[in-house]
Amino acid sequence: MPENRENEPSPSKQSTFHVNSNGKRGETSLSLDREAARARGGRRCTARHKMESQDRDSGDIIPVVIIGNGPSGICLSYLLSGHTPYVPQDAAHPNPLLQHKLREQPHLSLLQQDLEYLCEGLEGRSSNPVAVLFDSLLLPDSDFGLDHSSPLSWQYESERAIPHLVLGRGPPGGAWHAMEGSMLTLSLANWMELPGLKLKDWLREKRRNVRNDRATPAEIALYYQHYVSQKSLEQNFACGTTVTTVTRVHADGEEPCWRLTGVQRPEGEELGDGSAVSEEVPFSLLARNVVLATGTHDIPARLGVDGESLPFVCHSFWELEAAISRGELDQSSEPVLVVGAGLTAADAVLATRHLSAPVYHAFRRSVTDPALVFNQLPKLLYPEYHKVHQMMTQQQHGSSSSSSSSSSYPNYLSFPKHRVVKFLPNKKCVLESDSGQQTVIQVSKALVLIGSHPNLSFLPDHGRSLGVYPSEPVSCRRNPIDVDPFTNRVTEAPGMYAMGPLVGENFVRFLKGGALAIASDLLRRERSQEEGEEPWVRDWSVKG
Repeated sequence: MPENRENEPSPSKQSTFHVNSNGKRGETSLSLDREAARARGGRRCTARHKMESQDRDSGDIIPVVIIGNGPSGICLSYLLSGHTPYVPQDAAHPNPLLQHKLREQPHLSLLQQDLEYLCEGLEGRSSNPVAVLFDSLLLPDSDFGLDHSSPLSWQYESERAIPHLVLGRGPPGGAWHAMEGSMLTLSLANWMELPGLKLKDWLREKRRNVRNDRATPAEIALYYQHYVSQKSLEQNFACGTTVTTVTRVHADGEEPCWRLTGVQRPEGEELGDGSAVSEEVPFSLLARNVVLATGTHDIPARLGVDGESLPFVCHSFWELEAAISRGELDQSSEPVLVVGAGLTAADAVLATRHLSAPVYHAFRRSVTDPALVFNQLPKLLYPEYHKVHQMMTQQQHGSSSSSSSSSSYPNYLSFPKHRVVKFLPNKKCVLESDSGQQTVIQVSKALVLIGSHPNLSFLPDHGRSLGVYPSEPVSCRRNPIDVDPFTNRVTEAPGMYAMGPLVGENFVRFLKGGALAIASDLLRRERSQEEGEEPWVRDWSVKG
């Protein structure tokens, strides 16, 4: 159903986040002239709070600060800005049990309902129950290729808005702005969209033909940036900010809260030669609640073996693209070794074979392992990844088919259930099977694409204590942050939430459930505040 925008604030209206200031050096305040921000355009940040001087001890506390401005942070900002989902009495949903539950209290918004009760009995491709619930309401039965309309009706209710701030190092969209623009995204286009703005409709306005149901990362990045502008969320976003510390503190006469410190890169003044000069401005903020939404694309995972720092060993797809652009790889090259069995590794295999360059492909799992991502993707929707999986299966090291001259996939050889022992300076690599047999291969380049770790350096001990296994580093796949499944509250940190890849949710279609869980819990806590003081309003105000 179309979103009800009757009471939505006009995008052209100037809005300013304001925190009282006495002009002393120290803690910063944040403000934004939205029209000036919009005028900057392009790939620059469409929303930027300007850091100005404020007394460090003024005691102003922001209700919610979100660290990370990717799709997780954007979706949560949308919900916290007063955009509220309802399920009308006459709305239909293909799941009869869920529809019966939703009809019990149609006067309540989804944010006010018992999410745990609604999640009972639902099944989906995510292990997070609220993610499955919200996905089934936004995209009913999409796993079966069906295009049911969503039963949700969106209302803008300003009285439900909770003042908040979204911090990000780059433009809204997060890591999508840094991803390669030539490859198709994994997810279908409608799986990548955020509530209230159809991605397919936006794509049709940007290009003549939508070749298929997927889009490039560059298009997705621009969509997220446009979403923030189109939904009038800019006043909540502070771009160019890097958080350096997050610590629990006791404000004067207040309950414990969080202090965030860091730096912001303001847009510099333009010089005569077109260059810009800018300097990092330190800031310090107090927040009642902190949401971790940083994603996991910051630090590439390493094997931890000898020779991994040699110049021919790379840890990102971009390094492969750079080598291709320099003309270093072709059909006469020594093989490229790709280590890993995820989708980025598959992209590397496809990109290398496109040049007719030979490929060795080593990974720890069996090709039939149910946990292998290729075994979880519908073949008809992802033919290119199905092709890689076929290659991995049919062209195994040591099999008769791999040595056949009539092979369907020449110049490709997989090494299932193998690990890298070490890299040698002469560009040789030692692999070892799970049975202990070693194989030495000559390569031109090695790409170690085994995932990445989040950058939580702003937390004590990089946030280890927050993981499911506190003795290990936080990792999306192996050690996500431990949260309550229905509120996304971090178990070991009161007043802290986590969402997206940090809690094991890699796909955009499911991270929206984390936004629903957090927004619902924050509103529930607001309703439980003591009478006599307007919720969330102390010295923090939003002026429009």
